[in-house]
Amino acid sequence: MAFTTETQAGVCATPDAATQDYVFNHSMLRVKDPERSLDFYTRVMGMRLLRRLDFEEGQFSLYFLAMTKGETVPEEVGERQRYTFGRQSVLELTHNWGTENDDSAYHNGNSEPRGFGHICFAVPDIRAACARFEELGVNFVKRLDTGKMKDVAFISDPDNYWIELVQPDLNTELGR
Repeated sequence: MAFTTETQAGVCATPDAATQDYVFNHSMLRVKDPERSLDFYTRVMGMRLLRRLDFEEGQFSLYFLAMTKGETVPEEVGERQRYTFGRQSVLELTHNWGTENDDSAYHNGNSEPRGFGHICFAVPDIRAACARFEELGVNFVKRLDTGKMKDVAFISDPDNYWIELVQPDLNTELGR
């Protein structure tokens, strides 16, 4: 029998059939300096910028990024828009114009009051990835050799959002 869901209080074991074609598309992070954030997510993390949308009236821009692993991304804007909003695992960076020039900071959810915690990237070799991030001067929140979870690391992006790093084959016993 194929796996469908873990059993926990509150879990609906048989979701409504109407939801079966839904796709979890994206999560959004607010950023102060899009150039700095785009450099981090494209150069450091390896994502591709799929779309930029500017909203003059609201004075903000949206940047949609994803890991494309060499797949062909449509060049025509309408098709790329459809591709961007129809796929899984997209990161939306929202820049409210002018914030790059003020001294405010966005709350990353890891200080009081706690809320949002982090995003996560799975990597094929966590030690090699961490060594690369070290060479690139990326800020570490938690290194592999600290804390109780030795096969998990956390780095932070330019706005201090936490990024968890995992190597899937090292986490098969996690939580047991």
